[in-house]
Amino acid sequence: MQQIENVIERLLTDAGASEFFVPSLRLFVLLVALGILAAVSFWITRKVIVNALYGFFKRTPIAWDDQLADFRVFDSLAHFVPALLVRVFAPVLFKDFDAFLPWVIRLTDVYLIFISMRIVIALSRVIEFSMARSSVLTTKPIASYFQLIRILIYITTGILVLSLLLGKSPVYFLSAFGAMTAIIMLIFKDTILGLVASVQISSNDMVRVGDWVEMPKFNADGDVIAINLNTVKVRNWDKTVTTIPTYYFITDSFKNWRGMRESGGRRIKRALYIDVQSVKFVDPATRERYKQYYLLKDYIERRQAEIEAFNAEHDFDTSILINGRRMTNLGVFRRYVEAYLRRHPMIHQDMTLLVRQLPMEDRGIPIEVYCFTKTVVWAEYETIQADIFDHLIAAISFFDLRMYQQPSGHDITNAVAYLSQNSGHYASDARVIEIPVSKVDKRE
Repeated sequence: MQQIENVIERLLTDAGASEFFVPSLRLFVLLVALGILAAVSFWITRKVIVNALYGFFKRTPIAWDDQLADFRVFDSLAHFVPALLVRVFAPVLFKDFDAFLPWVIRLTDVYLIFISMRIVIALSRVIEFSMARSSVLTTKPIASYFQLIRILIYITTGILVLSLLLGKSPVYFLSAFGAMTAIIMLIFKDTILGLVASVQISSNDMVRVGDWVEMPKFNADGDVIAINLNTVKVRNWDKTVTTIPTYYFITDSFKNWRGMRESGGRRIKRALYIDVQSVKFVDPATRERYKQYYLLKDYIERRQAEIEAFNAEHDFDTSILINGRRMTNLGVFRRYVEAYLRRHPMIHQDMTLLVRQLPMEDRGIPIEVYCFTKTVVWAEYETIQADIFDHLIAAISFFDLRMYQQPSGHDITNAVAYLSQNSGHYASDARVIEIPVSKVDKRE
C-alpha cells in the first residue's frame, strides 16, 4: 500500500501539483479507487455470490431454507463487503488526516451495525413465517412476539449507534433510559399493553387465528385473521375488516364461537307464537284424527290410557270436557314437534333437545324449539333450520291451532270490504237508545 501511495505522489508531482496539495490529491485518488473497488465488490457479491447462494437453497431438498431465498435474507451481505473494505483501508488512507479518521471509522461501524440489523430482522421474519406455518403454532399469536423482538432489536441498534457516535458506553444510555421510564411508558403504552394482552391471550387460549368472535362495542362479527402486538384484525361477514386493539380482548367482554365449532353442533333457539284463542281441549273425534298422524299414534294411545285410568279412579264426569284430565291441541302439538325433531337426521340427539312453552306474551303463546344441528357450517345450518320451521308452520293447522300474526294492510283492507258488503245487515240490527234528559250531564 505504501508503494502505491508513493507512485501516486510521484505521478502527481510530475504532473505539476503543488507539494501542499499532494496529500489531499492522493487521498482523493485513493478514495476514487476505493469507491470503484467497493462498487465492483458490491456487484460481484450481489449478482454472483448471493444469487448463487439463493439458487443453492432452492435446489436443496430441505424446505425451510427456501424461505431464506424468498425473504432475500442475504441481500445485505452485498453491502457488507464494501463497508469492510472501507473499514480496513480507512486507517491507511487517512493516516495524514487524523481529524477525519475517527469519524470515518465511526460512520463505517454505524453502517455495519445497520446492515447487521437488517440481516437479523430478515432472519426473524423467516423464523416467524416458518413457525406460523407449523400446525402446533398456527393458532398462536406468533406475530406479536416477533414484533416485540424486532422492537428490541431496533432499540439495541439505536443504543449501539449512539454509543459509537458519542463515544459513550452502552450502559450510559441504558441508565438514561431507566431515568426516562415514565416517558418511555407513555410513548410505548399501547405496545406494552398489547404485549401483556398477547401473553394473556396466548396463555389462556382466549383467541386464536380463525376463531369466530363477536365484539359489539366495535361492531365486529367475523373470523380473526391476524393477532399482532397492538391489534387484532377481524374479517366481518360483510367482508369488511375491523381492527381492534389487542388489550380490549382482556378488558372488554366478547363472544368466541370456537366452542360451538369444536362441539360439532350449532344451536337452534326459535319460537312459534300460537294464537291463544285457538287452544282447546281434544274431543274424541279430534283424538281419533290425531291417531292417524304417524309420529303421534303411540303417544295418543299411551297418553289416553293414562288419562282414562286417572279419571276413572277419581270418578269424573267425562261427558263434560273440562272435567278431569284432558289433552289439549297445544300439548299434542308440542309432543309432535319433539317427536319430529327426535327423528330428524340432521338434529344432534346427544345434545339438549326440548320443546318448551314460554310465558304468554301479547303476541301469543311462545312454543320454543331448542336443539342442536349436526353441522356448524353456516349455510347448512340455516337450511336445516328453515326446513324444520317450514314444516312446523305448515303442520300447525292440522292441530286446529293458529299462528299469531299482527294485522297487515291486506287484513285491514279485507275487513273494510267485508263491513261494506254487510252494512245493510248491521243496519237492520241497529237499536236506538234513548237517554232521559235528566241523566245527561249538563255543562256550561
